[in-house]
Amino acid sequence: MASPGTRADEEAEDLDVEEALALVKEKPGPPHGAPGPSHGAPGPSHGGPGPAAAAPAAHHGTPQHGAPHAPPVPDHRATPWPEARAAAERAARAAVRAAPRAPVSVPLDAALGLTLAAPLAALTDLPSFDTSAMDGWAVAGPGPWTVRGEGVLAGHAEPARLTDGEAVRIATGARVPQDTTAVLRTEHGRTDGRNRLGATRDVAQGQDIRPRGQECRSGDQLLPVGTLVTPAVLGLAAAAGYDTLTAVPRPRVDVLVLGDELLTEGLPHDGLIRDALGPMLPPWLRALGAEVRTVRRIGDDAEDLYRTVTASDADLIVTTGGTAAGPVDHVHPVLGRIGAELLVDGVKVRPGHPMLLARTKEKQHLVGLPGNPLAAISGLLTLAEPLLRTLAARPAPEPYALALRDAVQGHPNDTRLVPAVLRGDGAVPLRYNGPAMLRGIAAADALAVVPPGGARQGQETELLDLPWTTGGIGVCFT
Repeated sequence: MASPGTRADEEAEDLDVEEALALVKEKPGPPHGAPGPSHGAPGPSHGGPGPAAAAPAAHHGTPQHGAPHAPPVPDHRATPWPEARAAAERAARAAVRAAPRAPVSVPLDAALGLTLAAPLAALTDLPSFDTSAMDGWAVAGPGPWTVRGEGVLAGHAEPARLTDGEAVRIATGARVPQDTTAVLRTEHGRTDGRNRLGATRDVAQGQDIRPRGQECRSGDQLLPVGTLVTPAVLGLAAAAGYDTLTAVPRPRVDVLVLGDELLTEGLPHDGLIRDALGPMLPPWLRALGAEVRTVRRIGDDAEDLYRTVTASDADLIVTTGGTAAGPVDHVHPVLGRIGAELLVDGVKVRPGHPMLLARTKEKQHLVGLPGNPLAAISGLLTLAEPLLRTLAARPAPEPYALALRDAVQGHPNDTRLVPAVLRGDGAVPLRYNGPAMLRGIAAADALAVVPPGGARQGQETELLDLPWTTGGIGVCFT
């Protein structure tokens, strides 16, 4: 992986287009979308200092913002963004067809986020006996009633039957005595000094009693195959008598963090930078339904990368960096050496253009992420997410769009993924959205999918939710 000052090819172009042009809202100035200086980056001429100025913006025919340009030269290799995501799904489906994934029996406390591989059928009636829905008195016949001395608590054996004119104190969830007419709520009854109970309102037959089998009968199908196991599903399974669930196993993932320049602790120094992807990718992959088996850091060493890739038996290998064509970018050569099939080699998306997807074995794939942090997230959601979702038999999220509160500068040919926060019925695009930046995505709820050419203020734009913002099952970080 090249360091920020020496990025090659596509990654350098990402830096030029994204960091230099996309931060126009940092300081007051021209209206959004108009040419003007951006915070920490040169203006339209790109004549200022910094790595962006040194990047060859015309490498793939991408014009410099605000400058005259010839028609862009099309990149025939890169795959359009929607097609890349579809290719990842197809690859996973082909792997499952070639080698179907055997269901596993998983304890309830380990099943969150899995997909049911067998229907969930009730193993008992729910409730399994008549129970009180409220604290109060179980009463028999018309009132007033004589209150028996002993009460009925949840979890105790079947209480003695009631006779007409009798009542007994009862707790929520307790077994209702035989011949009970109704449960009189505590706030609807009153006792006198002679242990007599009277009702302060009418009492209806069966009132506040949950009859046996009210929710289901033993053998009823509660949930079908393909249901995502949420916390509520775990609760239902436990109530229905389950200790384990039959589920599709989590895809196994090995993460390889590449680069000589990465530090695992302390402050950057002497040309070395902190590794942001090593701490970030494993929990993100878990949130996408994966079992992360290992995170290994590998220097810019082609032989070490070759040995590690060929030794892995994971369903998916995820690499970071090394996907471009620089002197230490070894991913393509290693894939060629092992005879891998490149399914996606570059995607028309910014950031993250030099991502790739390869089939390394009949049921193993490799997703190569760019080394820049936000570009890596783009690759993760473009290629790894649909592949992992399909392997795990998770349902695809329903696509949706919201109006953008601000215009977003577009790339002339490529889709842009821009961090955004959701506010009411709209989405607010965030600054700090260059490929090397995490400040925007750390505050984001979603990524706005900005089409080539950009999006105007108020335009309906597709959103990709981040796993933790849906409040749902995606957040399986452990």
